[in-house]
Amino acid sequence: MPQTVNRQWLLARRPRGELNADDFSWVTTSVPEPSEGEVLVRNLLLSCDPTQRSWAAGDTYFPAVKVGSVMRSFAVGQVVDSRDPRYERGQLLQGLFGWQDYALTNSDNAEFPIMPVPQGVSVETAMSILGNTGITAYFGLLEVGAARANETVVVSGAAGATGSTVGQIAKIIGCKVIGIAGGSDKCRYLVEELGFDEAIDYKADNVVTRMRETCPNGIDVYYDNVGGRILDAALANLALRGRIVICGAISSYNEVAPPPGPRHYIKLLTMRGRMEGFVVVDYMPRAQQALNDLTTWLREGKLKDQVDVQQGLENAPKALARLFAGENRGKQLVRIAEPSLLL
Repeated sequence: MPQTVNRQWLLARRPRGELNADDFSWVTTSVPEPSEGEVLVRNLLLSCDPTQRSWAAGDTYFPAVKVGSVMRSFAVGQVVDSRDPRYERGQLLQGLFGWQDYALTNSDNAEFPIMPVPQGVSVETAMSILGNTGITAYFGLLEVGAARANETVVVSGAAGATGSTVGQIAKIIGCKVIGIAGGSDKCRYLVEELGFDEAIDYKADNVVTRMRETCPNGIDVYYDNVGGRILDAALANLALRGRIVICGAISSYNEVAPPPGPRHYIKLLTMRGRMEGFVVVDYMPRAQQALNDLTTWLREGKLKDQVDVQQGLENAPKALARLFAGENRGKQLVRIAEPSLLL
């Protein structure tokens, strides 16, 4: 065993308002040993996702993280001890392993399926465009949003992990794509590097006016990662039979009281539109379908993957807070360790 101490971040209290360092507590404990049917993994890379704040705050599509328990998160880990014949020492796996150095998992009882990291895929890519992020973008756009060639797709949070992937997939299938992001640098990145047709800077532009300018025939698919006033602006400019995909609402996650609903919801009636939320866990049985296409597009150079890697398990709370400050570009990750060559 490489070490005997397991460092962990526990949820100390339910977050209220902006995330605070006191919402978590840092502890050390012994590295556990697997029982029959269990696997012990050494976490290498943690995923930071806006939904983690919701998991800490209360029940969602998963039960709330219990106060005093390890903070839940996706991670890539390397098997260091296995009592499950399906997994062997040295293998790289991804799953809900949490903010800790070592995690015990039983794939039959896991909240989320354990997935081996494909051969030849870096752990960073496995946690981003060829992981839950890419799968979320794929099914959200193509199945829930039912995007088709020659339609106009608008994506909020477009410089983030999911949003940037959504926009690129929309371009691949022949859509006009407008991304919404904060700051001129992120907007240039969307257009000049990712090939978006237009970008709207929500910090500097009048979003409603710019949506009308960039989408003169209305929005066919709005992929929403932020909620709030930007969702309302998209509703106001919805095309006939337009679809709104609710993937997240990061603008309201830190609100103490629920924000008011969108004023322009009646557009769903007058434009015969549809607004639907979805959670990627519902599509995991079909994950390979998404991964096959995403892998092909990545190899063909049609998709670009960007990750933002912070260093050290001790910095996990700060890395998660970066999402809510808009400091990340692409997938926010935390590196804990490198794969061991000695296994």
